[in-house]
Amino acid sequence: MFAELRTKDVIILGCGNILFGDDGFGPAVIERLEQAGPLPAHAFAEDVGTSVKQLLVDMAYGDPRPKCVIIVDAVDRPGHLPGDVFEIAPDEIPMNKLSDFSVHAFPSGNLLKQLKDQHGVDVVILACQVSPLPNEVHQGLSAPAQKAVEPAVRRILEIVARYGR
Repeated sequence: MFAELRTKDVIILGCGNILFGDDGFGPAVIERLEQAGPLPAHAFAEDVGTSVKQLLVDMAYGDPRPKCVIIVDAVDRPGHLPGDVFEIAPDEIPMNKLSDFSVHAFPSGNLLKQLKDQHGVDVVILACQVSPLPNEVHQGLSAPAQKAVEPAVRRILEIVARYGR
């Protein structure tokens, strides 16, 4: 996988814990992308679970870097209904939330800002508004999050197409 971080123009990272309901949205989107057929040669997708930070460190401090990084994650943001899919720019992550941005303590807001601001990498955070997360292990997405997977896949493919060689 580390080779793809250096050789692909678009890196898609599905974040989340599949054992906590809608928090598994990112991995579900990656699974659906894989089922849809191979991505174009310039793109790479990976389910990174809750381990995205090290990959972003490698991208931020390694060379060469991708042209675009797409983070797919579940979030809980005011003003959205469960299953809403929307984009968040790294600049829109509240300063007080940079170290724990998502519902599973996404520790990488600063790294995303660094990739964008210092290295010119396009960063897209594709988010799905969660239904209430379970208090105990519960695998599987809620109905609204399940319905959001296809629109998220379509949006990712649109973004990937912009970077075609």
